[in-house]
Amino acid sequence: MPTLPPARTPFGGRESHQAREIAESFGLDADRYDRARPRYPDALVDRIAAAAARSQHRPDVPEVLDVGCGTGIVARQFQAAGCRVLGVDPDARMADLARRHGLEVEVSTFEAWPSAGRAFDAVVSGQAWHWVDPVAGAAAAARALRPGGRLAVFWNAFQPPSDLAEAFAAVYRRVMPDSPLFRGGAGHGGPDAYRGPCAKAAEGMRQAAAFGEPEQWRFDWDRRYTRDEWLDQLPTSGFWAQIPAAGQREVLAGIGAAVDAAGGGFMMHYATVAVTAARAGAGPAETP
Repeated sequence: MPTLPPARTPFGGRESHQAREIAESFGLDADRYDRARPRYPDALVDRIAAAAARSQHRPDVPEVLDVGCGTGIVARQFQAAGCRVLGVDPDARMADLARRHGLEVEVSTFEAWPSAGRAFDAVVSGQAWHWVDPVAGAAAAARALRPGGRLAVFWNAFQPPSDLAEAFAAVYRRVMPDSPLFRGGAGHGGPDAYRGPCAKAAEGMRQAAAFGEPEQWRFDWDRRYTRDEWLDQLPTSGFWAQIPAAGQREVLAGIGAAVDAAGGGFMMHYATVAVTAARAGAGPAETP
């Protein structure tokens, strides 16, 4: 889900990767996050896994590093695609749940994570790279990747049906009329919701000076939600903690009423947008 609105930095003038209190807040309800957040298209996972397999210099299972792995949503999909996955996440609560799913996870911000000489065929990040410094993160990924390995960062952007988008926007404007975060409907901007993070990710890869030219991929898909399913995922978004408790209740009531008026369910359109580049040659030397 979009956790940033399009072309805005609603963090008191800070970049998103500097807002650590938000980046490390998702573990407040890790079970809900794992239950309610959408997965990613199999076509995306398969494409990255196939590239990881081609990058190997020995016959073995492709090795993937999942940055900001959270509860392991992305990691489990790559495991199912035949990869061996190590997760890195700064939130111990999220890491604990991922471990209960049988995943190996190390607790650290990615910028400070010690690769300790380990090498991977792919570094991936689903719905989390905007919490990573784009230049330092790309440099860390280059140190962790084998030559030819791929860095792929991606987000699920959603676009409700136009009538519901207007109804949702009206709820947010009513609850927080003065907040720039919610003008225009709390980031219901489809793929454009991640235009800024995608551009920053690509530029970070270029500045790391260890990758080929970044590419952008897009995968469109749809998912039907019931009223309760959509309300269940709303509190998992990064903006939720910025709404006062009374406002949260009002948002849930208003959004629920809008979905009820639309028949109790609706089809959400998703566009999964990815920025990806292959590591070329020898990357930067490992720092002590």
